[in-house]
Amino acid sequence: MNFISKLERKFSRYAVSNLTLYLIFGYVVGYVLGFMAPNLLNYLTLNPYLILRGQVWRLVTWVLIPPSMQNIIFYVIMMLFYYQLGMSLERTWGTFRYNVYIFGGILYTALGAIGTWLVLTVVYGSASANLMGTVVGMQVSTYYICMSIFLAFAACYPNMQVLLYFIIPIKMKWMAYVYAALMAYDFIKSDWVGRVMLVMSLLNFLIFFLSTRDFYRYSPKEVHRKQVYRQAMKQPKGGITKHKCAVCGRTELDDPSLQFRFCSKCDGNYEYCQDHLFTHQHIKNCK
Repeated sequence: MNFISKLERKFSRYAVSNLTLYLIFGYVVGYVLGFMAPNLLNYLTLNPYLILRGQVWRLVTWVLIPPSMQNIIFYVIMMLFYYQLGMSLERTWGTFRYNVYIFGGILYTALGAIGTWLVLTVVYGSASANLMGTVVGMQVSTYYICMSIFLAFAACYPNMQVLLYFIIPIKMKWMAYVYAALMAYDFIKSDWVGRVMLVMSLLNFLIFFLSTRDFYRYSPKEVHRKQVYRQAMKQPKGGITKHKCAVCGRTELDDPSLQFRFCSKCDGNYEYCQDHLFTHQHIKNCK
């Protein structure tokens, strides 16, 4: 995590704000394509064989394929749910670290697909390379990207209560346990290709939360403590004030919501509160 901190200091200005919104917008594009031109989705999949033959856009466009295309109502509800989770994580971690988390999941998935295809090509021969690329591409899904967002949020806010299907109150940690059990079931029933892709898709979660030693920094309690500390540091200490009204003598200690301005028509550095800025008598030096 020290390495990520160094990267954050150097490259944080390049981080993409509201990244979750862009992901969901991509899913919407993929969902529309799935209904209007379903054959076009075949040109978006993560097929390593075709990528190495010039179709490099597949390294990115597979992210447009939405996790589910069966029920539009369920799809809309889940996208709104993941939008809220993603934005909360971005506020908790910061934009740069959230970017690293999401883009890391995408990168690990792509590397896992290419590595798996290379192994299959060696095992089954180069003549089956195209078929093996198609097989690997069919195993790649953005479902686990959404799942990594959910698991990260559950790890940060395990005791937060949500309404399942807008009816059943349940804590995030219990939902995480259920999803973890479902993923374990998927892992067991899948072939080794599916298992590799599942692990690689969630590798960002494993790296961020199972190998880091300063996970407590992202807990709600620690985040709240830092916010309170920063707010306290903004307050004047020891009775020393930064602002004082030349008319009524009030300072920011009397009312933190008061606004103070200097008057350009007064001779000298006279500061006034918002109540007396436009009503005071201008001070002029005698010449």
